[in-house]
Order: sequence, then C-alpha cells, then structure tokens
Amino acid sequence: MLRIRLAALFAAGIAAVTVMAQPPAPKETPKETPKEAPKEAPKEAPKEAPKEAPKEAPKGAPKAPDAVTPPAPAPAPAPVAQFQLKLEKGKDFFQKLNTTVVQTIKVPGNADLRQQHEQTFFFKWTPVDQIGDKWIVKQTIEGAKMTIDIAGNQVKYDSTTAGDGIGGAQPGLSDFFGKLVGSEFTVTFGKNMVVEKVDGRDEFLKKLGGVNNQMENILKKMLSEEALKQMVDPSFGISPPAEQKVGGTWEKTTNMTLGPIGSYELKSKYTYKGPDATRKELERIDVATSVTYKAPTDASEGLLFKIKGGDLKSVDLTPEQTAKNYILYDSKIGRVVESNMVVKMKGTLNVTIGGTDTTINLEQEQTTKIETRDTTYIEPKK
Repeated sequence: MLRIRLAALFAAGIAAVTVMAQPPAPKETPKETPKEAPKEAPKEAPKEAPKEAPKEAPKGAPKAPDAVTPPAPAPAPAPVAQFQLKLEKGKDFFQKLNTTVVQTIKVPGNADLRQQHEQTFFFKWTPVDQIGDKWIVKQTIEGAKMTIDIAGNQVKYDSTTAGDGIGGAQPGLSDFFGKLVGSEFTVTFGKNMVVEKVDGRDEFLKKLGGVNNQMENILKKMLSEEALKQMVDPSFGISPPAEQKVGGTWEKTTNMTLGPIGSYELKSKYTYKGPDATRKELERIDVATSVTYKAPTDASEGLLFKIKGGDLKSVDLTPEQTAKNYILYDSKIGRVVESNMVVKMKGTLNVTIGGTDTTINLEQEQTTKIETRDTTYIEPKK
C-alpha cells in the first residue's frame, strides 16, 4: 500500500512541473463567445429485465423428494464367547507348566525358615479319537525341571539336559523324576470338554512307587482320581455355563484333596474382558481366586509329621499381582494359549512332629504360568 501511494504522488508532481514549464500563449482579439451547445439529456440506465417467475411443475407430475438423512449404521453386536477346547484328530499340541512357590515358615523358638521351589513340566497332547460328543486324548509328560532351595541348600533336576539331570545331594531324586518323565495318561473328555475319566493312574503310581514303597502309599492318597482329573484339564475349567458378553462373569468352586496333606477349596470368579489390550487377537479372561485350606481327616501314614488342624487361607493381592491373574484364549484355534495365576496364603498349621505338638506360622506365595503352542518346548539335547 505504501509503494502505491508514493508512485501516485510522483506521477502528480511530474504532471504539475510539465504544466508550469509551458510558455504563455500570445494575446488575440477576443472572439465572440460561442454559444454553449445544448447539453445532451442523460441517457437512462437500461431497465433490468424482469425476472422470470419459476415455472410450476405440470399438474400430475411427481414432486421431487425431500432430502432424507440416511439412518445411522446399526451398532456391531457385542462379542460373545464360550471358550470351548477345539481338537483335531492326530494334531498334537504342547504345554509348559511352570510353578514357583515361596514359603516362610516360623516355628516358636527357631529361626525363620525360607523355602523356594520351582518346577516346570512339559506335556504333549495327542487327540486320538472322537466318539460322538466325546474325545479320547493322550497326554505324555515329555520333560521336567525342578529347583528346590531350603535355607540356601539347593537341589536341581532337569530332564532336558544331557546326563541324569540331577544336581545337589539327592541322588534318589534322579530315579524318581526319571520314571516320571515319559508317563502317559489317556483322558476322556465329555460334553463341553469336561474331563470324565483318566486312565493310566495305576501304572503311573507303580512306576513312581518302585523307587520308594512309602512314596507309593503317599502318592495314592494325594493323586486321587478327582485330583488327577483337575491336574490334566488343559482348559483350566474356564468354560462358562453359557455364552458370555464382554463384562460377563461366572463362578466355579473346586475341591482338591491331597490325602495326608489336607485339602483345598478353590473359588474362582471369571470375568470376560474381550480382546486383550496388547495381543488383540486373543480373548482375555480375568480371574479372582480365593483358597481355603482344610486339615486332613485320615491318617498321615508315610509322613514324618501329622497335620492336626490349622487356619490357612488366601489373602488379598496387590494391584500389580491382581493384574497378573488372567487367561488368554485363541478363538481361532479354540485353545487357551496362556494363563497366569498368583495366590498368596497366610495362617497357622498345628502339627505333631516326633510326638511333640507345634504351631507353625506359614506364609506362602505361589505363581503358576501355563503356555500352549503347536510345537514342543523341549530343545534337542546337545
């Protein structure tokens, strides 16, 4: 804008100088002032053509439809899930089960005793046959690892390494686990993939009992038919009574009897969360579990102690631990691919050791993680 104004002023100045520089014209005899020509009447502005009135549609012609707002798309149906185990004859799948237990035992008049056990089992599952709504599946224990740490004294076993896999000062452990690996069970699944029957228990107990007769008697009581059914369930009993929408919940109560050790009542509440936040191809189920211990009612034959009673039950978890209690299910293959569970227990046990009654204060934290895939977890031995 400033540059335009300067140019206009410069042009006006040049014009004024030019006019002032012209010489004056010579004087002449004044002539008769010519009559002024009549002024021409101003021309009228052309009249605007009248606007043409909009034409009416001929009678009987259909009216143009009014603008219609398209309806909003219907919301997608909320996902539902049943979490059934899907099997295919002859197609193997494999599981890795890892359990870590940390215990602090306090006995009056003695120093606190800290124990830590970690064990890993490797399973192979082979669907053998389908008869109606029943499935016959073979489970094989492919391998086992164990680390026991009692007050800093460690015993280790690993069947997946070369040699006998034993480490520490317990050579009998090698025989025990050596017979454990390779054991087979035949599991019959009924409707809704409920474990109906487990064959192979007697052979399993005889194999392990061959190491120690007392051990065979203890295992017979601990590995009852019902306990074995729960232990070999690859679906972890998560199947709800009906299809579940996101946010749906269902509950299940199970009892596990371990003979002279006592029994546990487990109450689990499952909540279907929909697709997992990180692994969106998997369905997530959150699990809240409470455990209550009951003292044994039968004799403790074969044990060095006898449990006479106790008050032992689960305690609340921290928010971080609660977030680790989940199950991930793959709806495409119809299988649980990962499960993690943390349980903390605290209380007392009344035991008799060598004829002396003692009250033991016990704190325990157990973490169990299970993974499933289509290939074995065991690497070839080098």
